[in-house]
Amino acid sequence: TTLLGANGAGKTTTLKAISGILRAERGEVCKGSIEFDGERIDGLPPHEIVKRGIVQVFEGRRVVEHLTVEGNLTEGIDLVYSYFPVLKERRSQQSGYLSGGEQQMLAIGRGLMSRPKLVMLDEPSLGLAPMLTEEIFRIVRRLVEKERIAVLLVEQNAALALDLADHGYVIETGRIV
Repeated sequence: TTLLGANGAGKTTTLKAISGILRAERGEVCKGSIEFDGERIDGLPPHEIVKRGIVQVFEGRRVVEHLTVEGNLTEGIDLVYSYFPVLKERRSQQSGYLSGGEQQMLAIGRGLMSRPKLVMLDEPSLGLAPMLTEEIFRIVRRLVEKERIAVLLVEQNAALALDLADHGYVIETGRIV
């Protein structure tokens, strides 16, 4: 599923609400509720939401730059390397010296470590060359098809996002329109 909208429409806030980190930023879900697998999850701390199978890959390729690739990937490393073989080649390299595309692969790989049911990707193409963006999206498609992982994608590149998605929604000032 892809969530589209202008800057400031509430796309990232939606992901933060689902992952439970909105409260850490002094935000809150004030209307409705958030459910996953038939269970209400709003109000749960982020680590409990991860335990239920939801992970968020944040905008901006947040990696621990001073750690090596392998240091960023502690569990589930074989799965990550099977989808991102370039990371295996660079496993002893400090993450801060990876290219933007490799850092995005690492950020997604870190999200896969817990074997999630749902991965929320926030602007995975941000700052990447078109060829790298297409590669990332091909890998995401394979994850959906082979690993049966659900993806909630927030993306500015509407054409690419909708090509990947089964469902698309447009958000405008916090409301699905």
